[in-house]
Amino acid sequence: MARVAFIGLGNMGGGMAANLAKKGHDVRAFDLSADALARAKDAGCLPAATVEDALDGAEAIITMLPAGKHVEGVYTDAIFAAAPQSAILIDCSTIDVATAKRVAEAASAKGYTSVDAPVSGGIAAANAGTLTFMVGGSAEAFDRAQPFLADMGKAVIHAGASGTGQVAKIANNMLLGITMIGTCEAFLLAQKLGLDAQKFFDIASVSSGQSWSMTSYAPLPGVGPKTPADNEYQGGFATALMLKDLRLAMEAAGTAHADTPMGAKAAELYEKFYAEGQGGLDFSAIIRMLDQG
Repeated sequence: MARVAFIGLGNMGGGMAANLAKKGHDVRAFDLSADALARAKDAGCLPAATVEDALDGAEAIITMLPAGKHVEGVYTDAIFAAAPQSAILIDCSTIDVATAKRVAEAASAKGYTSVDAPVSGGIAAANAGTLTFMVGGSAEAFDRAQPFLADMGKAVIHAGASGTGQVAKIANNMLLGITMIGTCEAFLLAQKLGLDAQKFFDIASVSSGQSWSMTSYAPLPGVGPKTPADNEYQGGFATALMLKDLRLAMEAAGTAHADTPMGAKAAELYEKFYAEGQGGLDFSAIIRMLDQG
């Protein structure tokens, strides 16, 4: 097993670091939160007092941070100065494509091998070790990162060159935001026209309207498999995170001159839902706002 530096122990990073420790890795973990460090220690990680302490002797360095500015700051201020040259650099944060490419170029210029490897699956999958990783980087970098990512997930997929992991993530989550809104609208329409929600699920989940949002993540309680809707929309994938990904998608669409009218409408609706103070609820809770419309 390897020594791993893990930087960023939030809702996602905490579970990911814990799973690496469970697999037998020597995980040196750092976060600005004392509570997060305490949880990491309980999960078998060794808390580090500074980023530099975590980097000491690391064979793999994993970052899971809120935004591009945090990733670029940690790389510029600490990793490039203190990380062993032989370490594989793995950023699992969801950030803008331009920053991901810029960080990768800077890493390469300094002689490091790196990948961008954002995740899909949410907090439950992070804790269970069943995430999907979308990886951008060279074939060599992917091969070096893959064993570490596999210890935290169920699927590790090479998307292509640096930055394409982020492209896959934001495009996927734009589609998810769109299909969830469509699923909510369909359930509400069916109910208001007198069709039982479970009956509609039974029909739509095996018909042409089927989607992951319908079959695996139904936005109504008591319908289909258990979802955050069965827990008052607690847990799961927070509205604030969905909005973050939609904003990144819209930013990237503007840069690429891509026409994304459905993505733009989804972003508009989640902006409104977030503004109503619902950022902490699962993104499927938007059905509540749509039901009031």
